[in-house]
Amino acid sequence: MFDIGFSELMVIAVVALIVIGPERLPKVARTLGHLFGRMQRYVNDVKADISREMELDELRKLQASMQDAAQSFERSVTKEISETESQLQKIAETAPPSPERTQQPQEQPSAATSQQLELGLDSSAPVPERKQG
Repeated sequence: MFDIGFSELMVIAVVALIVIGPERLPKVARTLGHLFGRMQRYVNDVKADISREMELDELRKLQASMQDAAQSFERSVTKEISETESQLQKIAETAPPSPERTQQPQEQPSAATSQQLELGLDSSAPVPERKQG
Protein backbone atom coordinates (compact mmCIF):
# COMPACT_ATOMS: atom_id res chain seq x y z
CA MET A 1 0.00 0.00 0.00
CA PHE A 2 2.71 2.50 1.03
CA ASP A 3 5.60 0.46 -0.36
CA ILE A 4 7.48 0.27 2.92
CA GLY A 5 10.22 -2.36 3.10
CA PHE A 6 11.52 -4.37 6.06
CA SER A 7 14.57 -2.13 6.53
CA GLU A 8 12.39 1.00 6.79
CA LEU A 9 10.17 -0.72 9.35
CA MET A 10 13.25 -1.57 11.44
CA VAL A 11 14.41 2.09 11.37
CA ILE A 12 10.93 3.25 12.46
CA ALA A 13 10.91 0.65 15.30
CA VAL A 14 14.35 1.74 16.58
CA VAL A 15 13.38 5.43 16.48
CA ALA A 16 10.09 4.66 18.28
CA LEU A 17 11.96 2.65 20.92
CA ILE A 18 14.33 5.57 21.54
CA VAL A 19 11.63 8.29 21.51
CA ILE A 20 8.81 6.50 23.36
CA GLY A 21 10.87 4.30 25.63
CA PRO A 22 10.67 0.60 26.37
CA GLU A 23 7.97 0.94 29.08
CA ARG A 24 5.35 2.65 26.93
CA LEU A 25 6.21 1.06 23.55
CA PRO A 26 3.96 -2.05 23.93
CA LYS A 27 0.95 0.10 24.91
CA VAL A 28 1.54 2.49 22.00
CA ALA A 29 1.97 -0.44 19.57
CA ARG A 30 -1.30 -1.99 20.82
CA THR A 31 -3.14 1.34 20.41
CA LEU A 32 -1.73 1.80 16.92
CA GLY A 33 -2.83 -1.76 16.05
CA HIS A 34 -6.38 -1.03 17.20
CA LEU A 35 -6.47 2.22 15.24
CA PHE A 36 -5.08 0.50 12.15
CA GLY A 37 -7.74 -2.24 12.47
CA ARG A 38 -10.51 0.36 12.76
CA MET A 39 -9.16 2.16 9.71
CA GLN A 40 -9.14 -1.09 7.70
CA ARG A 41 -12.73 -1.89 8.75
CA TYR A 42 -13.84 1.62 7.81
CA VAL A 43 -12.15 1.38 4.40
CA ASN A 44 -13.72 -2.04 3.80
CA ASP A 45 -17.16 -0.70 4.78
CA VAL A 46 -16.79 2.22 2.39
CA LYS A 47 -15.71 -0.13 -0.40
CA ALA A 48 -18.71 -2.38 0.27
CA ASP A 49 -21.09 0.59 0.26
CA ILE A 50 -19.68 1.85 -3.02
CA SER A 51 -19.94 -1.62 -4.51
CA ARG A 52 -23.56 -1.96 -3.34
CA GLU A 53 -24.43 1.43 -4.80
CA MET A 54 -22.86 0.48 -8.13
CA GLU A 55 -24.81 -2.80 -8.20
CA LEU A 56 -28.01 -0.96 -7.27
CA ASP A 57 -27.43 1.53 -10.06
CA GLU A 58 -26.90 -1.31 -12.53
CA LEU A 59 -30.10 -2.98 -11.32
CA ARG A 60 -32.03 0.27 -11.78
CA LYS A 61 -30.73 0.58 -15.33
CA LEU A 62 -31.67 -3.04 -16.00
CA GLN A 63 -35.14 -2.45 -14.55
CA ALA A 64 -35.64 0.63 -16.72
CA SER A 65 -34.58 -1.24 -19.85
CA MET A 66 -36.88 -4.16 -18.99
CA GLN A 67 -39.80 -1.77 -18.43
CA ASP A 68 -39.10 -0.10 -21.78
CA ALA A 69 -39.03 -3.48 -23.50
CA ALA A 70 -42.27 -4.54 -21.78
CA GLN A 71 -44.01 -1.31 -22.77
CA SER A 72 -42.79 -1.68 -26.34
CA PHE A 73 -44.08 -5.25 -26.44
CA GLU A 74 -47.42 -4.16 -24.96
CA ARG A 75 -47.78 -1.41 -27.58
CA SER A 76 -47.03 -3.80 -30.43
CA VAL A 77 -49.51 -6.40 -29.10
CA THR A 78 -52.18 -3.72 -28.63
CA LYS A 79 -51.58 -2.44 -32.14
CA GLU A 80 -51.86 -5.93 -33.62
CA ILE A 81 -55.04 -6.64 -31.66
CA SER A 82 -56.67 -3.41 -32.82
CA GLU A 83 -55.68 -4.10 -36.44
CA THR A 84 -57.07 -7.63 -36.19
CA GLU A 85 -60.31 -6.36 -34.64
CA SER A 86 -60.76 -3.76 -37.38
CA GLN A 87 -60.14 -6.40 -40.06
CA LEU A 88 -62.65 -8.74 -38.41
CA GLN A 89 -65.23 -5.92 -38.29
CA LYS A 90 -64.68 -5.21 -41.99
CA ILE A 91 -65.13 -8.89 -42.78
CA ALA A 92 -68.26 -9.08 -40.63
CA GLU A 93 -69.76 -6.01 -42.32
CA THR A 94 -69.09 -7.21 -45.86
CA ALA A 95 -69.98 -10.91 -45.40
CA PRO A 96 -73.62 -12.00 -45.97
CA PRO A 97 -75.37 -13.49 -42.94
CA SER A 98 -74.65 -17.19 -42.63
CA PRO A 99 -77.40 -19.75 -41.96
CA GLU A 100 -75.86 -20.44 -38.55
CA ARG A 101 -76.53 -16.85 -37.50
CA THR A 102 -80.16 -16.94 -38.55
CA GLN A 103 -81.08 -20.13 -36.68
CA GLN A 104 -83.01 -19.87 -33.45
CA PRO A 105 -81.10 -20.82 -30.30
CA GLN A 106 -81.83 -24.29 -28.97
CA GLU A 107 -83.80 -24.84 -25.80
CA GLN A 108 -81.99 -24.98 -22.51
CA PRO A 109 -81.79 -28.50 -21.06
CA SER A 110 -84.08 -29.26 -18.16
CA ALA A 111 -82.75 -29.78 -14.64
CA ALA A 112 -82.98 -33.58 -14.96
CA THR A 113 -81.12 -33.54 -18.26
CA SER A 114 -78.38 -31.32 -16.87
CA GLN A 115 -78.02 -33.66 -13.87
CA GLN A 116 -77.69 -36.61 -16.24
CA LEU A 117 -75.04 -34.79 -18.21
CA GLU A 118 -73.13 -33.93 -15.04
CA LEU A 119 -73.25 -37.57 -13.92
CA GLY A 120 -72.23 -38.79 -17.36
CA LEU A 121 -75.51 -40.59 -18.04
CA ASP A 122 -77.04 -40.97 -21.45
CA SER A 123 -79.65 -38.23 -21.92
CA SER A 124 -81.93 -40.57 -23.97
CA ALA A 125 -82.12 -43.14 -21.16
CA PRO A 126 -85.01 -42.67 -18.73
CA VAL A 127 -84.21 -41.41 -15.28
CA PRO A 128 -85.20 -43.94 -12.62
CA GLU A 129 -87.61 -42.56 -10.10
CA ARG A 130 -87.15 -42.95 -6.38
CA LYS A 131 -89.60 -45.01 -4.46
CA GLN A 132 -91.14 -43.34 -1.51
CA GLY A 133 -91.49 -45.61 1.36
